[in-house]
Amino acid sequence: MKGKTESLKNRGKSSEDDKLFGNEKEQLKITEGLKDMYYLLSRDFPAKASVGLVGNRYRLKTRQIKALQGMGASSQDISLRKSKELTPEELKGKTIYLDGFNVIILFETLLSQGFIFKGLDGCYRDISSVHGTYKRVSQTQEVLVTIGEIFSKLELEKVIWVFDAPVSNSGKMKSFCYELTQQHNFKWEVLLDNSPDNFLCEGEKLVCSSDAWILNECKQWFNLGSYIINNLFPNTKPSYIIEP
Repeated sequence: MKGKTESLKNRGKSSEDDKLFGNEKEQLKITEGLKDMYYLLSRDFPAKASVGLVGNRYRLKTRQIKALQGMGASSQDISLRKSKELTPEELKGKTIYLDGFNVIILFETLLSQGFIFKGLDGCYRDISSVHGTYKRVSQTQEVLVTIGEIFSKLELEKVIWVFDAPVSNSGKMKSFCYELTQQHNFKWEVLLDNSPDNFLCEGEKLVCSSDAWILNECKQWFNLGSYIINNLFPNTKPSYIIEP
């Protein structure tokens, strides 16, 4: 990914993240906890109870538990999601709907060298949150342009960004996306929706998200996170990418 640096903040890490995720001892706790999560979820234990049990057993902190929640999945969910996942070669000529903030924040975090986590379903997730307000960071433009260029190379017919209308600054993001559309001739459309998760799962849409509920409920999806990360780092992943 390449792009200009703006006078904005990074998405970055929490001050405690290096301690929670940056050493072998803590990573081992998460890896072992993930095995337990898989066992429990695959036997239909409720997700909330499962993560509570595992968090207590390994004495995990709040952000570690959040990471574990994103990484965990049952065997049934993994099979379901894999059955609906399209390959890059299958995207040609299609329209794809992007879970806007979900996609953008993941790659902002990646470029900021914040920790991201590969789930058992193959999806990469971050532990950031917009908390009702989204603010652009110095990597935002680079993220958007890179995604636009990737989908152009994959010969998508159209890319439709879907942003959560109630999130503050979603309107500004819509305008910013259209600015980039004009500059780079991207085949983009940008929508604001009050219930984007439900919208993305309606009908036959091909979607791009790492949200577990969306992946279970949608008709078909593409793992953009895995595609980009594996192309950026085909051999050894950097230390801020945590894998099971």
